[in-house]
Amino acid sequence: MVYSPLSIQVVLWLLTAGSKGPTKEQLLSFLKSKSVDELNSLSSHLVPLIFADGSTRGGPCLSFANGLWVEESVSIKPSFKKVQ
Repeated sequence: MVYSPLSIQVVLWLLTAGSKGPTKEQLLSFLKSKSVDELNSLSSHLVPLIFADGSTRGGPCLSFANGLWVEESVSIKPSFKKVQ
């Protein structure tokens, strides 16, 4: 497995989106962001730049996947479920 800075950033964004209260505030502070909406806006601008293929020969293709598996007995908050 390889952990890239981008993958770690995405996981932190997902954790922030699904948290609330002091935890959410601490994550936002750590990420130097004012809100989850600000993080979403940043990711919507950043992802196309990262995955853009500007070469004339097709260049390398970068892709990544992140996943989260939750024990069946644990309930997931609706605000976390709606994050895509």
